[in-house]
Amino acid sequence: MTITVTTLGGGTGSFNILSGLRSYSDISIQAIVSMMDSGGDSGRLRDEFGVLPPGDLRRCLVALSEETQLMRELFSYRFTEEPLSGRNFGNLFFLALSKTLGSQQKSLNALNKILKIRGEVIAVTWDDAHIVAHLADGSELRGEADIDVPKYDRSAPITKVLLEPAALANERALKAIAVSDYIVLAPGDLFTSTIPNLLVDGIADAINAIDKPLVYVCNLMTKPGETDGFSASQHVAEIVKYGCRAPDAVLVHGKAIPQDLEQKYKAYRAEVVNVDVESLYELGVKKVIFGDVMSSQSLVRHDPEKIGEALVQLFSEFADGAESPSEQSTNLNIKKPALLD
Repeated sequence: MTITVTTLGGGTGSFNILSGLRSYSDISIQAIVSMMDSGGDSGRLRDEFGVLPPGDLRRCLVALSEETQLMRELFSYRFTEEPLSGRNFGNLFFLALSKTLGSQQKSLNALNKILKIRGEVIAVTWDDAHIVAHLADGSELRGEADIDVPKYDRSAPITKVLLEPAALANERALKAIAVSDYIVLAPGDLFTSTIPNLLVDGIADAINAIDKPLVYVCNLMTKPGETDGFSASQHVAEIVKYGCRAPDAVLVHGKAIPQDLEQKYKAYRAEVVNVDVESLYELGVKKVIFGDVMSSQSLVRHDPEKIGEALVQLFSEFADGAESPSEQSTNLNIKKPALLD
């Protein structure tokens, strides 16, 4: 039996989850992607050509592509010499295709076919909106880039984020959520990758309207200037604050992070996210899943294969109806799981 899994997010977090799930032939994947990026090459295209930022769409397309490795590398290629220094080939291709076909929507539909996507990549909205963050000291940050990479040592926490102007959900995204068997909120910067999807009018309501498991893959580290000192439950509380129901399950890393890596991140004011299990239950979370899901590389990132295995095992548990209190907190000894029959 094929199951339909819908992910919501943007950036590296969605890329890793999609890369991990794409090898499971019994999973139909729908990736809903944030469209509020304003930094890097995507931001330049947005400013120069008046198009919505294609960067996160491109990453998800590459993650799910069944084209050759050469084609995937080509769409990820970034020029290093002038006059194209910093430009990404995939972004430029997306722009050229949009101009040729007359819209970004048609361009995305075409790229789903050109790159032989295992599933579908869907923009959360086609409206042009920016993230605005209100801080506790009364100041305001406008645009994903300024929130994501603070231009000064910011101590005042974020108290509220919103979209200006308001954005309506892409109808295709709403239909994708409606037919989902499982919905996964991908890890990523909480206020610039995860929550922006929930701010789009209609998305949170669509998630709340279906009686299917919602899974949140919690971040491994806090983000300086965004989630300083945040525990796992504080991440979830922010998700709930913006209209989404509490996740049925929260997937967290259950092993110690190597001390040298932890110290490296502390130098940049990033810390390991504390998993406060009881507080998660109080928010309405039914399962807290501890697994070995971190990459062994030099950065603290989710490992695509490990996170894919952990999610498929969790889907199997939900399918088996394992929801009793004794099964709420589970330590996974992750092996290659059998797919659902």
